[in-house]
Amino acid sequence: MSFVLISTTLLVLLTIGTGAFMMYREMEGGKNKLKKILRTNLFIFLPLLIIAVIVMVPQGINAAETEAAAGVLSSSAGLGFISAALATGLATLGAGYAVAVVGSAALGAVSEDATLLGKTLIFVGLAEGIAIYGLIVSIMILGRI
Repeated sequence: MSFVLISTTLLVLLTIGTGAFMMYREMEGGKNKLKKILRTNLFIFLPLLIIAVIVMVPQGINAAETEAAAGVLSSSAGLGFISAALATGLATLGAGYAVAVVGSAALGAVSEDATLLGKTLIFVGLAEGIAIYGLIVSIMILGRI
């Protein structure tokens, strides 16, 4: 288990270091070399990630069953935690997508007419509000557990 986590961490640090080194040196054919290195790291990282999930999920299930047997955690509480996590995570993903779309459109509109800045900021703020709604729903779910 610790081997998978250590090797994955080293792989990520190696990727970041290689990219920084190649950008610093401005090597010839740097983009192609960097793409090859990133592709190799991706093909190594994804199987390690899958192995880590396969190893960690049964341990989490066994821990939850042990706690449930001891009467510490009920299955409805576990579903509540999962639903709270999904509410926050999916709302945040939706907000990120909305801010990306609205922000790029707002930037294009402001570049043509600078007087539209205040109006476009309102739309970007509304898109960011989606994440706050997901957080509020999560807090409400966690309050009922």
